[in-house]
Amino acid sequence: MSAAIPKEVVSQPVGDARGFDWKWIVIGACVAFTVYIAVIPLGFLFWQSFRTPQTAAVDSVFTVANYATAYGSSDTWRLFWTSMQFASGTALFAFVLGTALAWMNERTNTPFKSVFFALAVIPLIIPGILFTVAWILLASPQIGIINLVMQNWLGLEEPPFDIYSLRGMIWVDGLHYSPMAFLLMSAAFRAMDPSLEESATMSGANIFQVARRVTLRLTWPAIVATILILFVRAIESFEVPALLGLPAGIEVFTSAIYQAVHRYPSQVGLASAYAVALLLITTGGVYWVSKLSGRGSQYATMTGKGFRPRQIDLGGWRWVTAAIFVVYFLLIVVLPFAVLLWSSFQRFYAVPSMEALQNLTLDSYRFILDYPNLTRTIWNSVVLAVSTATIVMLVTSVICWIVVKTSIPGRWLLDGMASLPIVFPGLVLGLAIMVFYLNVDIGVYGTIWIMLIAYVTRFMPYGLRYTTTSMVQIHKELEESAAMSGASWGTTFRRIILPLLKPGLLAGWIYVMIVSIRELSTSILLYSPDTQVMSIVIWELWENGQYVELSALGVLFIIALFVLVLIAQWLGRKYGVKE
Repeated sequence: MSAAIPKEVVSQPVGDARGFDWKWIVIGACVAFTVYIAVIPLGFLFWQSFRTPQTAAVDSVFTVANYATAYGSSDTWRLFWTSMQFASGTALFAFVLGTALAWMNERTNTPFKSVFFALAVIPLIIPGILFTVAWILLASPQIGIINLVMQNWLGLEEPPFDIYSLRGMIWVDGLHYSPMAFLLMSAAFRAMDPSLEESATMSGANIFQVARRVTLRLTWPAIVATILILFVRAIESFEVPALLGLPAGIEVFTSAIYQAVHRYPSQVGLASAYAVALLLITTGGVYWVSKLSGRGSQYATMTGKGFRPRQIDLGGWRWVTAAIFVVYFLLIVVLPFAVLLWSSFQRFYAVPSMEALQNLTLDSYRFILDYPNLTRTIWNSVVLAVSTATIVMLVTSVICWIVVKTSIPGRWLLDGMASLPIVFPGLVLGLAIMVFYLNVDIGVYGTIWIMLIAYVTRFMPYGLRYTTTSMVQIHKELEESAAMSGASWGTTFRRIILPLLKPGLLAGWIYVMIVSIRELSTSILLYSPDTQVMSIVIWELWENGQYVELSALGVLFIIALFVLVLIAQWLGRKYGVKE
């Protein structure tokens, strides 16, 4: 079904009649912009890894000492092993939990499934730093509510849980990423033809045999891809290693990079050497995800024939699976938010009790509302989020048009460069941009512009994926018809391509805005007192030991993000694709 050409296009003069075509200017600017933000900082990161620290008395010189320090001792290999343990454990825990929930949601007759699926999206809006702080208040050996309650109930002398451990780090990060595994595996189960499962059931296989021998084997590419994505996310995680690992003396690559930059004198070269190894690990993970995506057709079971998955009747066990969903929702949403809410009404943090209930106060909320530069902080966060989302979606719409709709030689290289930042962990990207603008002084270091550049670079690959999905659905004949009617490329792109891309652009814009407003790992190395954002204020309150004030800000922040998601869903329904 083709779309009609707007009447305004017909009346436009031919672009070539003026002897100048703006298309090549726009294309050239987008290519130059992509190279500038995605490739050059990476080069400077490698360059800085071979430089000595520069001081007022000594110039920086070439050296391999950074790599010798980073990889020439047993401590570094212990760092590597700890990082791999943390990332692998987190990925496997999140995958097993998310996949089990996805299977129950898609393949069984668990009651209230649609409600559970909608609730699974909520944890994605909770910033990682707030989720980690909430679990510290829940499971800290000294002040953790869960530990204190279990000690009182069971008469234990020692707290049963220690959140400041490698297992605690895996628990918190795995819980935080499990909704991602749930959504990815739900999509895989939903798209799979269940006829083979039904054949196995008719042959006498029980539920677990069908799941192990048929379901999981048919979704093998999705399984491996999901585990790799979770691994990459965990290896680049910053909040959990910083808040839980460093107090316990457990270092991973991201915390080592952060400490190297913040020690005195700053060891930027050493941090860059660590970043190179982390970059290679994430690059390998993303490469294998793309390889699996390309070979996914070997496991395809969906054909042109319609099918409706047959749900497995669990009998009385369906209420057990419903209870599992309830417990899961309590662990990832209710308990974390409840402990932040409780803490926010205290003068000093105290575990729930009748005595503490009599000391409720709004002082922490008054403190936050009177916080110095709070208005500027909110303004910085909103401006960065809106600007990032707008720039990313506009630039990626041109890049996608070049890659999908033209035959320009080397367009695949442009796609690769625009997708390159996806392998940059947030902390590594922040370090690369910091190194670049410390050496190339154009007046953006210490300003909000450097953070905008970092955000646009970090989230461009995500905007690219949203735009590409919509671009491939636009037929070439629409542009050809507009050209034959006398429309220039700019008019065609502005009045035909962009309106038809609206659903994908809107979805991508909303997603990029939400992840930008909660970003911490990239900002932590680039902010200044005048460019603080909400996540940085939360980080500083934690470092200052202002737990109740942090809780109050966290509650307000989560509520604001939740309202933002509701508005986004309303906009998506209003301006989405009509069936």
